Amino acid sequence: MRELSLHILDLARNSLEAGATQLTISLTEQPEKDLLLVAVKDNGRGMDEETLHRATDPFYTSRTTRRQGLGLPLFRAMCERCEGSMEITSTPAQGTTVRATVRLSHLDRPPLGDMGGVLQTLACEADRVHLRYRHEAAGGVFELDTEDLQRERNEASVTAPTVLHWIGEHVRGGVREIGSKA
Repeated sequence: MRELSLHILDLARNSLEAGATQLTISLTEQPEKDLLLVAVKDNGRGMDEETLHRATDPFYTSRTTRRQGLGLPLFRAMCERCEGSMEITSTPAQGTTVRATVRLSHLDRPPLGDMGGVLQTLACEADRVHLRYRHEAAGGVFELDTEDLQRERNEASVTAPTVLHWIGEHVRGGVREIGSKA
C-alpha cells in the first residue's frame, strides 16, 4: 500500500468485521528516537492461539468470502522493510491489539496519507462503534473521540454528512497543527 493510512484503515476494518464496539487508533512520532509507533486496539471477538499464529500468513484468512488475507502480512513486511516490527496480541472474546514500529526517517516508509479520510470512513460506523484517535508529534497531541463528539453535537449524528465532512477536515487540520512528520 502506498500510504500508512491505508494500512491503518485495513486494520480498523478487520476490527469492525470482528465485531468491535470500541476501536482505538494511536500514532506516536518520536523524532528523537527516529521512530513512529502505531497501535490499533479493539474489543472484538479476538483470536485463539492457532488463529493468532497464522494471522500473518498471506494464504490464511478466517473470512469465508476469500481464501487469503494480505493486510497483516503486507503491514508486517512494510514494518520490517523500514527497520521496524509488528506485534499482535489477542484474547478470545476480549479483543486484539496490533502494535507496530517503523523508522520515521526510513526512505521506504510510506507517507502517512489521509488520516482525515480514514477517520471519516470509520466514523460512518459511529452509531455502533466508539472510535478514538490519538496522534502525538513534536508539536503536541491531536485527539478525536466519537462519543465526545456526539455529546458536543447532540443535535446531529456523527454519521450525518456535514459532520463526517467536518471530521475529515478537523483531523487533517489537527495532524498539520501538531507538526506531524509522518
